[in-house]
Amino acid sequence: MEKELKFKTNINCMGCVNAVTPALNETVGTGNWEVDIQSPVKPLTVKGADLNAEQVIAALEKVGYKADVI
Repeated sequence: MEKELKFKTNINCMGCVNAVTPALNETVGTGNWEVDIQSPVKPLTVKGADLNAEQVIAALEKVGYKADVI
């Protein structure tokens, strides 16, 4: 069954999205995530069957970004 996780992030702009894309694609798969850079909390939504919040947070931290589960 597919799960959905949401994170508050410091991904602010398209440059940031481009920076995290390889890490997120490798961790959760292409097309399984999106960031709303228009929202004040910059939410990252991740969807998938085998999601692990710690893996997503670690992948973002590796490329210099922060995320907290909301």
